[in-house]
Amino acid sequence: MENIANIQVIQNIVYIVSSVMFILGIKMLGKEATAVKGNYLSALAMFSAVGVTCLSLEIDLKIILAGILLGGLIGSIIALKVKMTAIPEMVALFNGFGGLATFLIAWSSFNEPSNSAFQHVLIMLTIYIGGITFTGSLIAYGKLSEKLKLGKGSMITNIFISFFYLSMPALIYVIAEPTISQFMPQVPSYFLIFLGITLIAGIGFVMPIGGGDMPVVISLLNSLSGIAAAFAGLLLLNNVLIVAGSLVGASGLILTIIMAKAMNRTITNILFVGYASSSQTGSSEEQGEVKPITSDDAYLILENASSVLVVPGYGMAVAQAQHVVREMGELLEENGTEVKYGIHPVAGRMPGHMNVLLAEANVSYDLLAEPDDVNPSMDTIDVAIVIGANDVVNPSATEEEGSPIYGMPIIEVHNAKTVFVLKRSMSSGFAGVQNPLFFRENTRMLFGDAKESIGQIVAEFKD
Repeated sequence: MENIANIQVIQNIVYIVSSVMFILGIKMLGKEATAVKGNYLSALAMFSAVGVTCLSLEIDLKIILAGILLGGLIGSIIALKVKMTAIPEMVALFNGFGGLATFLIAWSSFNEPSNSAFQHVLIMLTIYIGGITFTGSLIAYGKLSEKLKLGKGSMITNIFISFFYLSMPALIYVIAEPTISQFMPQVPSYFLIFLGITLIAGIGFVMPIGGGDMPVVISLLNSLSGIAAAFAGLLLLNNVLIVAGSLVGASGLILTIIMAKAMNRTITNILFVGYASSSQTGSSEEQGEVKPITSDDAYLILENASSVLVVPGYGMAVAQAQHVVREMGELLEENGTEVKYGIHPVAGRMPGHMNVLLAEANVSYDLLAEPDDVNPSMDTIDVAIVIGANDVVNPSATEEEGSPIYGMPIIEVHNAKTVFVLKRSMSSGFAGVQNPLFFRENTRMLFGDAKESIGQIVAEFKD
C-alpha cells in the first residue's frame, strides 16, 4: 500500500509539472518565433505524463510499451514522409485519431457496474463527441486531399446528414436510458446502435461543408478532440488529461471563432449553410479580357519597383514554391526594394498554413503582415504578387453585395499600382466565385507553374 501511495504522489507531481508545460507550450505556439520550442515543450509534457502513468501497478507495461513503440514508429514514418502541402490532411487525421482514442476509452467504461449517473452522462458525451470527431476528421481528410468530391445537395450527402440530425435525439435517449429502464424495463438498450449512429453522424457533420471552409472545420474538430479528451480524463480521474484536453478544446474553439470572423461569417453559417448553397448567385462568368505577361516582362517591372507585397495561397503550397519565393524576395531586397508578405488567416487549407510554409523557407517573421497591416497603405505598393491565392484577394468581398463572400475581410491587392497573379488557369477558388481581380486594368496574369515562373524571374535577377 505504501508503494502505491508513493507512486500516486510521484504521478500527481509529474502531472502538475506536465500541465504547466502544456500551458507554456500552447502560449509559445501563439508566436512564430517560439512556435517550434512550444511544440517540443508540449511533446515533452505529454511524454512525461505518459511515462509516469506507466508506473501504475495495475497497468500491463508490455502492452503499453508495444502500443507506444508501434504508434511512435507509424507516426515517425508519416511525419518524415508527409509533404508540406499535405500538412492539413495530416492534422485532420491526427484530430480524428484523438477522437477515436476517447471514443474507445468511453466505450470500455460503459459496462462498469460502479458507474454513477454523472459518469454515465460523461461516457455518452465522450462517445458522441469522440465518434463524430473521428469520422468527421476522416471526411475532412478526404476533402482536403481532394479524394472526396461529394458536396452539399447530393443524395449520399443528404443520407449522412439525416444520420447527423438523428444522432441528437439518440444521444438524449442513451443519456436518459437508465431512468427510462426503471419505469419501462421492457425497453431494450440501443447502445450499440447509438455507437453506429454516432460514427455515421460524424460523416454527415462534415460532408456538406465546402473545401473553402476546411480551415475553420479543422480548428473546430481540433477543439472537439480536446473536449472529448477532457471528458475522458474525468472518467479516468486523470488530471493531466483533463488539463491538456481543456487547453486544446479552449484554444481550438478560440481559433475557430477567429477564423470564422476572418471570413465574416458565423460558425453556424459555415457548418449548416456554407458557400456551396449560395455560390451560384455570384459572378461566375468572365468579366473582361485578361492581360497575360511573361516572366521576362514581370522581371522588368519588378526591377524598377520600390515596394513589393507577396500574397501566398494554396497554389504556392501545391507548386512547392516557398523556397524560390524567398530567394526572389532576397534578390529584390538586394536591389533596394522593400518586400513584405501579406498573410491572410484563411489562406491555404488550415490555420497558419502559409506561415508554416514560409517558415520552412526561412522567411523572416518580421516580414509577415496581416491584412489590417497592409490594406491601409496598399495604394503605395508598386507590385502585389498573388501566388495561387483566390478568394482571399477577391474584390467581390468588398464591392459586390450579392456575392456569397461579401463582407469577408480580404487583402486588398486590387488597390496596388500593379498586380501579378500567378495561376495555372482561370479557375475560381474554393468558394466557387469568379474573381474580378483577374480582369482589372492593373492586373497581369502570369500563367503556369508558380515555382517555374518565379524561378525564371530569379534567374533574370542573377543574370
